[in-house]
Amino acid sequence: MYMRIGFIGLGIMGKPMSLNLVKSGLDVTVFDINESAVEELVGQGARGAQSPKEVGEKSDVIFTMLPKGEHVQSVVLGESGVIYGANDGAVVVDMSSISPVQSKEIAEALGARGMEMLDAPVSGGEPKAIDGTLAIMVGGKEDVYEKVKPYFDVMGQDITLVGDNGCGTTAKLANQILVNVHIAAMSEALTLASKAGIDIKKMYEAIRGGLAGSAVLDAKVPLILERNFVAGGRIDINAKDLTNVMDTAHSIGVPLPLSSQVLEMYHSLMADGKAGDDHGGLIQFYEKLANFEVKGVSQ
Repeated sequence: MYMRIGFIGLGIMGKPMSLNLVKSGLDVTVFDINESAVEELVGQGARGAQSPKEVGEKSDVIFTMLPKGEHVQSVVLGESGVIYGANDGAVVVDMSSISPVQSKEIAEALGARGMEMLDAPVSGGEPKAIDGTLAIMVGGKEDVYEKVKPYFDVMGQDITLVGDNGCGTTAKLANQILVNVHIAAMSEALTLASKAGIDIKKMYEAIRGGLAGSAVLDAKVPLILERNFVAGGRIDINAKDLTNVMDTAHSIGVPLPLSSQVLEMYHSLMADGKAGDDHGGLIQFYEKLANFEVKGVSQ
C-alpha cells in the first residue's frame, strides 16, 4: 500500500537516512529547525514543512531522528507537534536514542489519540546511514512493524523486532555499552602499544583478523591514525546515551562499573572542549594521561 512518509531531524544521521527514502521514489515530507538542511532535501525531491504538525498532516508514517528524548517529546507531543496533525492510524517511528521510559510515555500518548508508535534506534554511524546498511532494533506491535518494514529496508540492512514498545530503545542501550566500552579498551591498547614503540598500523593488521578484531576496530583505528575526529558519532551524544544507560541500570538495580567509567571519560573530554569530536576521539583522554600522542608509524 502506498504510504506518505514524514521525516523530522536532518542531522548527521537523519539527513542521509531521509535522502535514501527520497531516492527510493517515496513521497517524503521533511522538517528540521535547520532550514538549510530542509532546503537541501527539497532540492533532492522531498517536500518541505514548516512544523512537525504539518509533517503529521502530510504523512502516514513519520520518522524522527533527534538528539535527545526531550526533542522527540517536543516534536511529537508539544505545541505544533505531530500528534495534532496526524490522522488516526498514523505511525510515529522514533529512530533516536532515548530512554525506554520516555519512549513508552510517547507511545502511550499517541495510543490515546488512535496512533501507533515504534521505537527503532539504529547502530552503524554516519557511513552506514549514507549507504543504507544500518542495524535497526525495533520495539512495538508486530503488525505495525510489518507495515513499516519496507521503509526500514531502505535505510537498514539488519532489522530486528526485539519486542514491545521500549524494547528497541533498551536494545540500543546495550549496544551503546558495547560500542563505547570497546572504544575505551581499544584506546588503552593503542596508547600502550604506540608508546611502547611498535608500528600501530602493523599491529592493527596483525590483530584485526583474530578474536580482538571488530567492526569498532575497523571503523575507528584508521581515523585515529589520521587524527580525524570529525564526528560520525559525537562525544556529547554518546555521553547522553551512556547517561540513559546508567539511569536505566540504576532504576532496575544493575551496577555497570565499566559504563560509568567511560561516561566520566566523556565528561572529562567535554570539559576540555571536545564535545563535538567523534567518540573515537576518546583516545585523547588516554593520550593526556600518558602524555603521548598515538601515531601510525614507529616512534
